[in-house]
Amino acid sequence: MGASPGSSEVAISLDAVIVAVTDDQPRLLVVDKPASLPSGALAADDLTLELGLRRCVREQTGFEVGYVEQLYTFGDRGRFGGGGRPRPIGVAYLALVREDPPLAGAHWVDVYDLLPWEDHRAGVPSVIDGSVLPALQAWAAESADGEATERVQVAFGPPWDGIRVLERYELLYEAGLVQEHATDRGDDPTVVLGIPLAFDHRRIASVALARLRGKLTYRPVVFELLPGRFTLLELQRTVEALSGVSLHKQNFRRLIERSGLVEGTGERADAQGGRPPELFRFRPEVQLERPRPGVGQPYR
Repeated sequence: MGASPGSSEVAISLDAVIVAVTDDQPRLLVVDKPASLPSGALAADDLTLELGLRRCVREQTGFEVGYVEQLYTFGDRGRFGGGGRPRPIGVAYLALVREDPPLAGAHWVDVYDLLPWEDHRAGVPSVIDGSVLPALQAWAAESADGEATERVQVAFGPPWDGIRVLERYELLYEAGLVQEHATDRGDDPTVVLGIPLAFDHRRIASVALARLRGKLTYRPVVFELLPGRFTLLELQRTVEALSGVSLHKQNFRRLIERSGLVEGTGERADAQGGRPPELFRFRPEVQLERPRPGVGQPYR
């Protein structure tokens, strides 16, 4: 017998945000039909939530993810539920990997194709001044929310705050400027910003990006994304890819050298012309003790 509207029944789904950085671009693994995060229901024989997640990811993408951490639990009333169905509770996990080809039916996308207003490495993205701000300002002027204009200013600056990823996405959703808003209401969108994902998965991806940006300041999360040996420039570009801003090269180098996160290998990378750059690796204790100081972000 189905759950009644007042029922306390819930259905637990496991959602995986799997992130890589390839060619200086943050990438997200999604499955097709519909385009969404790898996800699935918790099975009765899954010993833990995490093991259930690993099973879902393996079945849908072929990936055996390494380190994962629980990201957030999403259980808002009305979360693509209703109609007498059990209330869906989504438990999202974050995994950092090196990019490899997935199984058929899954593919990698650029994170900034989903959230194009978040990449400020080359300055303020044209989509902000050309589409986002005019549409948000028009919405705020007509909104019953007396603080709408202030919310737009806080979310999009200046000054730009890279951590406010979820706040920006939810503001765009509220204003009807992302496809998911129209889909949830059965309407046609007036403006489509970024590539949509099914359900609330672009919202979950926003939470993940905000979490990663926050962790950069106090935890060396990037070692999950780099090869065993790397140059300091490769490390910097990986941090820039996640943070969405350009960093000062010399200040970044000094910060890394003072942090004790990396050590030289005594080897140099192959290079065409000029002196080959030195190769580094993360110190072994960094990989054993994850909650350590992060790489920091010396902005330009």
